[in-house]
Order: sequence, then C-alpha cells, then structure tokens
Amino acid sequence: MKEIIELKNNLFQFCLSYVEGKIKLSETAMQDAQDAANNETKSSAGDKYETGRAMMQLERDKHARKLSEAIELKNILSQIKVDVINYEIKKGSLVITSMGSFFISISAGKIKMDEDVYFAVSENAPIIQRLKKIKIGERTLFNGRELILKEVK
Repeated sequence: MKEIIELKNNLFQFCLSYVEGKIKLSETAMQDAQDAANNETKSSAGDKYETGRAMMQLERDKHARKLSEAIELKNILSQIKVDVINYEIKKGSLVITSMGSFFISISAGKIKMDEDVYFAVSENAPIIQRLKKIKIGERTLFNGRELILKEVK
C-alpha cells in the first residue's frame, strides 16, 4: 500500500510541475507581449503603430487565456488526495487496464516512471467515462479494442 501511495504522489508531483511550467510560460509570454506593445514606437505611419500595438494586445490576451486555463488545472489538482487508496474511479485514482495505467487528475499526457508508463488523464476523458461503467475484471470495447479493467487503487 505504501508503494502505491508513493507512486500516486510521484504522479501527482509530475502533474503539478507540468501545470506550474504552463503557468510560468504563460506569465512570461504575457509579459513579453506587454513589453513589446509598450516598446512599439510611433512611426510616421500612425496606423502601423496602432496595428502593432493591437497585435501585441491580442497576443497578450491569448496568453492570459492560457494562464487562466493553467490556473484552473492547478485548482483541479488541489482537490486530489493521493494519500489514500481509492476503490472507485475518481480523481486521484490509479486505474490499471489492459490498455495501460491511468492516473486520474488532469490531462498531462504520458508519464514515464522507471520502466513503467502511466497516462495522466482527466476524469472526463472518454476512456475513463467508459471504465466507470464496468467493474474490476469486466471487459468493454473502447475505440474498437477490448478493454479490461484490472485494478483501481
């Protein structure tokens, strides 16, 4: 049991680092776009100046949306408890299937730990929604392939 909790904690820490990286990248990109807009010098062609500033503002707004999304992911992570073993499929569960192992948290993709591969997926991921409909040991079809739910931890 201790090994499972340690594994879930490591998967959680990977997801947290992933989100914090997204937040830092978005903040830096926003600041760069703002600095570029502020440094845009007025030329004799006033429209060109205004167009450049508008483009930088659009760029800043795009990164602000990405920052907001990353902060929301961090909020989702804050709700996850990894120090318990789950016997049902929910946030914080480690789900072992015939198609791979899934850590239900946020969509952070493939995580390699030692020789094992895990996938950090959202609770709303289609494969997780399919798995919620069956019990351990049961089979279902997912994307035309047989999927067996082996364990939930």
